[in-house]
Amino acid sequence: MKLCVFQGTFNPIHNAHLRIVQYAIKKYGFDKLLIIPAYKPPHKDYEDNMSIHRLNMSKLAVNDLNNPKIEISDIEYQRDGKSYTYLTICELYKNYDVDGRINFIIGTDAFKQIETWYETDKLKKLIKFLVFQRENNFSPLEYNYLKEKGYDFDFDSLPFENISSTELREKIKNHEDLNGLISDSVKEYITKNGLYEN
Repeated sequence: MKLCVFQGTFNPIHNAHLRIVQYAIKKYGFDKLLIIPAYKPPHKDYEDNMSIHRLNMSKLAVNDLNNPKIEISDIEYQRDGKSYTYLTICELYKNYDVDGRINFIIGTDAFKQIETWYETDKLKKLIKFLVFQRENNFSPLEYNYLKEKGYDFDFDSLPFENISSTELREKIKNHEDLNGLISDSVKEYITKNGLYEN
């Protein structure tokens, strides 16, 4: 099985996230793409009470895609403690018959921090990174040193789409228009549960 993973806080999941997974399935021919909301993200501040909402919103967004190859995984909700990618990837190798390495979608902003990740030297032997541009002034040459350190990665050419979850939360708080930024079902869930109002 050609398996790809897209892990993140997804606070909230938005249309740029969904565009990336649909594009990746089509371009790379993955048999399965798992979207994995981080239960307790180690590199970001998070609110405990938001964890289940982030998972629920992700499920709604993926249901809207109606693509059997794209699934939400709650694997990190089954485990106590911080949601370290290395531990998650090790579990996935036990749970799936993977062809080659697991592919891992990541933005350039997060990839710049990859050497700070838990067990990064072990992790880099387990996955192939598919790196998506997250800024306008992007230069692939900045990342050559990571190749030399044994990280296996390719940059993808999908055009940069500037949607950030931080800005979305601010828009929701200020009751601004969200058309085209998040799916209708996610928008309804946010309204129903009064999320991001404070």
